[in-house]
Amino acid sequence: MSGRTVTIAQVAKHAGVAVSTVSYVLSGKRTISADTRRRVLDSISALGYHPNAGARALASKRSNVIALVLPLRAGMHVPVLMRFASAVVTAARRFDHDVLLLTADEGPEGIRRVAASALVDALVLMDVELDDRRVPLLRELAEPSVLIGFPAEPAGLTCVDLDFAAAGARCVEHLAERGHEEIALLGAPSVVYDRGTGFATRTREGFARALDAHGLKGVTLPCEETFDEVYETVRDLLLDRPGLSGLVVHNEAAVSHVLAALRQLDRRVPHDVAVVAICPDDVAERAGPPLTSVLIPAEEVGREAVRLVMDKLEGRAVPESTLLTPLLAVRAST
Repeated sequence: MSGRTVTIAQVAKHAGVAVSTVSYVLSGKRTISADTRRRVLDSISALGYHPNAGARALASKRSNVIALVLPLRAGMHVPVLMRFASAVVTAARRFDHDVLLLTADEGPEGIRRVAASALVDALVLMDVELDDRRVPLLRELAEPSVLIGFPAEPAGLTCVDLDFAAAGARCVEHLAERGHEEIALLGAPSVVYDRGTGFATRTREGFARALDAHGLKGVTLPCEETFDEVYETVRDLLLDRPGLSGLVVHNEAAVSHVLAALRQLDRRVPHDVAVVAICPDDVAERAGPPLTSVLIPAEEVGREAVRLVMDKLEGRAVPESTLLTPLLAVRAST
């Protein structure tokens, strides 16, 4: 029936059953004989019927929509954020849910507004700060939520992320195993640390603790995103620390700039300076030379966040904390 919306009444007439029978086949709320169910499903297919989302929401008191709260703030690398967003959207579709993407930095007010509108069944939040203003509200909301990231006090919340502290430590361990005695972490832009963003702060803390554990000398520095700023940071670092032989880069936007700066400064990778990155695999593999790296598992984190929030929607118990173990892949840069 092209050009017109097919109604449930038309499906019922085509199948020779009552409208309520079609509804029960769709909802699964009553047992329907196999023969009748088959006739209804055949009619749905033949007519091209699509149940109205609004009607389904009224009937189930569910919107079948998850909010992904992803404020686009200064210093965040959008291509990597979109990997997380894409993973959440893909995973949500497997549960027959759509995703409402909220990119404005509205804090608790934006979350309260969306929750009050009944537009969404649940929330997934990103760019989590150690002292995140959204957290007290999340503990009060009826709608379940999952954070991709960890605030300083995660008790009573559901959080999932890469173990960034362990990731920073794993990079140090790798360089220590290769005999490096003085290394540096080039981290996120200054504004990311100024906000107290959890993943950046935890990487820096893990790196610093591992320096002490392995008896290495080292320093942690914020790293901006333009080539000129990165070049100046790398140049000054090498001048201040002539014995430095290893770099850990936790800033996807700066990775290529760091390698270009080292070339301009006549430092060969890995012969003069070894480089380890914390980044997606394809970023590491495309670099010249290919970089030893700890993977940022955006797809796995996104899938797990959706699984957790769907379990909460269904009333199933979930762990408060899910930390993914960092995996290091050795390539030419070390």
